[in-house]
Amino acid sequence: MTRRGQLVLAASAVVVVALVALLAAYLQLGYAADVRAGADYDDPAADAQRALVRAVHGAAADVPENYTWEQRNAAATAVRADLDGRFETIETARLEEGIARSIEENATRAGEWADADCPDGPGREFGACVTDGGLVLQERADRTHVVAVAVDLRVTEERGRTELTTVLRPVEDDG
Repeated sequence: MTRRGQLVLAASAVVVVALVALLAAYLQLGYAADVRAGADYDDPAADAQRALVRAVHGAAADVPENYTWEQRNAAATAVRADLDGRFETIETARLEEGIARSIEENATRAGEWADADCPDGPGREFGACVTDGGLVLQERADRTHVVAVAVDLRVTEERGRTELTTVLRPVEDDG
């Protein structure tokens, strides 16, 4: 075998190894032709909670860039307006399937969470948590951060009714 033949053979081996790795990655990612294939879709309460976490994250994401701590009341008003629309979408999303949802802020649970679980500790220079209805806000570097939203969730379907109170945390870095 010539030197050129050995080089072609070695290059072919490298390509095969790369294709095998690509195939393995593709198989691990899988393919879900239907979004409803998620494990929580058959559990309407868990499905609603997942949607609520996304809604809270979406409503809270831009708050620190747009509101100083002095503007926290305006921030709460804006977040609440955004959440109202998102909550309405979640409440009506599965009505055609016979699944009704109701979402309301829970100010009492927000206050309990703020007292017990407000992010703090050594090395953190965060302000105290304050509540505005079901929203928990915290001052960080003179900016307003939404650190939690407490809600009551009711899901009614043919199998029965589920009621729960939950505290939703937007996905953000606590520092």
